[in-house]
Amino acid sequence: MVKKNLNRLYLTLCYIFLYMPIIFMIVFSFNEHKYSNKFTNFSLIWYKELFKDSSVMSTFYQTIIITLIATFFAVIIGTIGALTIYKTVHPKLRNYMQTTTYLPIILPDIVIAIGIIILYVFLNLDFGYFTIILSHIVFNVPFVIFAILPKLLTLDNNLFDAAMDLGAKQFQIFKKIILPQIIPNIISGALIAITLSLDDFTISFFTSGNGIMTLSVKIFSMTKRGISPKINALSTLMIAMIIVISTITYLFKNKENN
Repeated sequence: MVKKNLNRLYLTLCYIFLYMPIIFMIVFSFNEHKYSNKFTNFSLIWYKELFKDSSVMSTFYQTIIITLIATFFAVIIGTIGALTIYKTVHPKLRNYMQTTTYLPIILPDIVIAIGIIILYVFLNLDFGYFTIILSHIVFNVPFVIFAILPKLLTLDNNLFDAAMDLGAKQFQIFKKIILPQIIPNIISGALIAITLSLDDFTISFFTSGNGIMTLSVKIFSMTKRGISPKINALSTLMIAMIIVISTITYLFKNKENN
């Protein structure tokens, strides 16, 4: 009993240590005082100042555009990749493909970013919207694959055999049998890709061109000029967006499991 209580206490302290900085940042985003050494009065002044800042709003719209385009193509490529791995008959080849798909998830972001930069320089590509969107697609595809693949591996192959016996073509099998069952996983993969694109800093920082940046890069550049309360407000809004997306993703996964 004592050991169990100690474990709970240890876990509670770990959570406090992890989330206390975030809680302080959210609280002080509503602080009327310019400096974060004391809380004076509750105010939304820094949120108003944030939305009046044209550079921040421009960066926000850029981030949304980059995120949506990258997510769209990552979902298409990830779905095709998951289907390809699933359709691979040889077990050893399938395991090899799954293992190699894990690598971009395991590797540090800085390693992926440097590798992408070397590739772009070798291909003589100009850094801009195309390079940063392509980088986000490459980064998100493995996460989409592993959001869809587990569901595919649980499907009953007898359904496909029966459909083929009845004269259904491959596209009809995909449209009528496979797609309806993996739609929750596709949506989960898309939401994960959106969250990762919004949150990513390293790859965006290294692969964006002049005048193009995401919110995470914008926050980093703002901190160089000093900690402004607008950073607290912007970070709080980003956390709120990620929490909402993560909650929706959890609901879809829970629905799939049920």
